Amino acid sequence: MKLGLINSAWAQAGRETAWGIQKTKELGFDCIDIFTDPLSIDIRERQLVKRECDRLDLPIISVCCVAAGLIDFNSSVRNFHLERVKAYLDLCYEYEAENLLLVLGEYIWNREVIPPAEQWQLGVDACRELAEYADRLNLKIAMELEPFPLSLLDSVDAMVKFIDEVDHPALQANIDISHLLLANLEPAQLQKLNGKAIHVHISDCDGKVHGDLPPGRGVVDFPAYLQELKKLNIEGTISLELEFSPNPDSIEDWVREAYEATSKLMAQSGLRNL
Repeated sequence: MKLGLINSAWAQAGRETAWGIQKTKELGFDCIDIFTDPLSIDIRERQLVKRECDRLDLPIISVCCVAAGLIDFNSSVRNFHLERVKAYLDLCYEYEAENLLLVLGEYIWNREVIPPAEQWQLGVDACRELAEYADRLNLKIAMELEPFPLSLLDSVDAMVKFIDEVDHPALQANIDISHLLLANLEPAQLQKLNGKAIHVHISDCDGKVHGDLPPGRGVVDFPAYLQELKKLNIEGTISLELEFSPNPDSIEDWVREAYEATSKLMAQSGLRNL
């Protein structure tokens, strides 16, 4: 598998986008994932990302999107987010990416007032429409499991059920290793995603709070999870997800540490040749 980096790791450095892309290449990453919003960037920024990645031979694998409004009970809000996610898919196509990483969101009002099944069905219907759109662009959508109490996709079982109900080959799963630990999901649960997963996020955490730390700074048993991941035979990318360095002025050291630790873990697990 390839080792990539979500470029949001560089955001707190306060530097321009091109600098982060260049540093990603310098540190040795095989590819990059882009965290941006096509409705919030201008044409210059939009083209700069692709131009720099092409110049550095750094393929864009995924674009990250959070679209909690897809399960909003207001049809106007849902329709806006459907069109917004389609704009993300257009950006994926423009960037020659492989997939859109999609975060669906959470049940509102503590799963009261609106029956949870209704919000679930809104998500299924919306994602089926988006999967059809993605398929026309020869793209896939990777759904992210979120380890929070009210998340729709808060377990491997929920992810499998959701993918089965959408029932479209363009919609698959993302595997986020620290999210699995935070959701108290054992490594063996990954086998339920056999044939259903296309993309991976990796980071560490303290086992209690979402943190996206460099591997080795938390409590995740990476060898156990990576052993199960290898059995899935995913021909894709493991993307390192980093946020909130305690020292933003040393962000390059933070990312380098994470790269070296992750690369070593992947090599030891037979997932990446060095």
